[in-house]
Amino acid sequence: MDDSSLIWDDGALVTIDQRGLPHEVRELRLRTVDEIIEAITTLAIRGAPAIGIAGAFGVVIATRAHTHDSSVDAPDQSIGDAGPRAGGVVDVAAAQAEADRIAAARPTAVNLAWAVGRVRARIAEGADAVLAETLDMLAEDGRVNLAAATHAADLVQRLCGERPLRLLTHCNTGRLATSAVGTAIGALRVLHERGAVADVIVDETRPLLQGARLTAWELAEAGIPHRLTIDSAAAWAMATGQVDAVLVGADRITANGDVANKIGTFSLALAARHHGIPFIVVAPESTRDTAMATGAQIVVEQRAAAEVTGFGGVATAPADTAVFNPAFDVTPTDLVTAVVTENGVVYRNANSFDAQGRAIATIARQLYGRGWMPGTAGNISVRVEAPSWPVAAGDGAWPALLITASGLSKGELSADDTVLVGIADTTAHAGQRRKPSAETSIHTAVYRTRPAGAVVHVHSPFATALATTAARPGDAVTPLRISGFELLKGFGLADPSAVVIPVFPNWPEVARIGADIDTYLRENPDAPPILFITGHGITTWGDTLAQARDRAECLEALCELIARTGRTDATPLEIGPT
Repeated sequence: MDDSSLIWDDGALVTIDQRGLPHEVRELRLRTVDEIIEAITTLAIRGAPAIGIAGAFGVVIATRAHTHDSSVDAPDQSIGDAGPRAGGVVDVAAAQAEADRIAAARPTAVNLAWAVGRVRARIAEGADAVLAETLDMLAEDGRVNLAAATHAADLVQRLCGERPLRLLTHCNTGRLATSAVGTAIGALRVLHERGAVADVIVDETRPLLQGARLTAWELAEAGIPHRLTIDSAAAWAMATGQVDAVLVGADRITANGDVANKIGTFSLALAARHHGIPFIVVAPESTRDTAMATGAQIVVEQRAAAEVTGFGGVATAPADTAVFNPAFDVTPTDLVTAVVTENGVVYRNANSFDAQGRAIATIARQLYGRGWMPGTAGNISVRVEAPSWPVAAGDGAWPALLITASGLSKGELSADDTVLVGIADTTAHAGQRRKPSAETSIHTAVYRTRPAGAVVHVHSPFATALATTAARPGDAVTPLRISGFELLKGFGLADPSAVVIPVFPNWPEVARIGADIDTYLRENPDAPPILFITGHGITTWGDTLAQARDRAECLEALCELIARTGRTDATPLEIGPT
């Protein structure tokens, strides 16, 4: 058995019987549709991508079984790997009926129906055509999993930092659940190869212990450090600082980002959200079901009571105990930090930017306390990585910013009082409970024209007063030249001896102010990272939120110094020391 968990050999699907692991590694050789269906329903083969490919091989077997010799009106059941005899005729209706049976074997995972649907389209062309399509799918799976795993590993390190990480996973998402590499476990493998894994906590995954039996076996095989725990201990592991991120797979992802996965995933997502821990779903594109609007439409498979009332043939509950045994649960989209596929990060939740939201709220409260963001005035934003859903044309990137919401006191902000907005069109991401301020157009103008990481817009008193005094009525932009002050070094200028700061009119339509700023910054690539708006405060930006805030503080201090020294030279306006 090579690294693939699924092999086609002489007309049979060969795989590992996952029911025997970890103590017995036994081979299954499946030659009939009934054997394929039994292997899927009894979890001898499990994991959404793996059962999808197994189902496709089942269609190969069904097509062969229902291929008749053109000269003898009888089914050809003895065809080997070479395919049907020349002149064979496929009973398409019979083969399609078998494909229906296979697709219905497990209802929750979309990959099974997807894979069967992909190969059944070629039944009329004969068994060789169905086999060729299935083998293409098998080869694709390994490439897809490696790409998704690599993208997920990249995201985890961006979110958690370049250091040995403590990770948590649920159920089994390795090569046993796919055909090679794995999804969430694939990401663990990539991180381990980078030397970035300190420890992996493995949920045992009741009631069939896929984590204990399969994931622990795979991680040991790969040499990845891990500890096994009971499912109900996962939240406490998070609370005690033992988890930096949660990585799970998926069986179906709906159009809005709801995720169906092994039962117990929902509770992990709730705990991760409470503790501010990234909750990342890794899955192939084939797991995304964009035709299904929300998780409310997902049919959750209910499994046998015996899986709960006993284990290993030993009864653990009173006879005739009623049982609730869903195989899966559905995690709402607002609990999912990101969905990662072979295409990269295809979905980043509008409500999952906890760290950035907390940083924005903290600085907003500080500036409110200084009187620079009185009441609901002023806004702070940061640029974030937030792809669209579903993936857009090209690389799917959706350049976005996270900004303080409209109509809220800046002295009472929390991490949730932010809004995700597209930089290109200043449109808020769907499904958010807050609305962005009209001043968002000022921020997007900066992000569209500068590689800024953060923008601060405040109504600091001395800067606002100076801009209002300096502005020349009728001018599209008033250039305000300031020279000779030591504080000019705080703006990162190539020549800190002087600076020309634009003063923009305060139009009633804030979008027009944003358009003016956009035009000016495009026409003046060397403009400083600071600007005035008449009667409307100042806007500053920088690589980080701290740098943008520091520049706002520096500009306000400079304007206070100018006011206290009385320097107000005439047109062309130049302000400097005597």
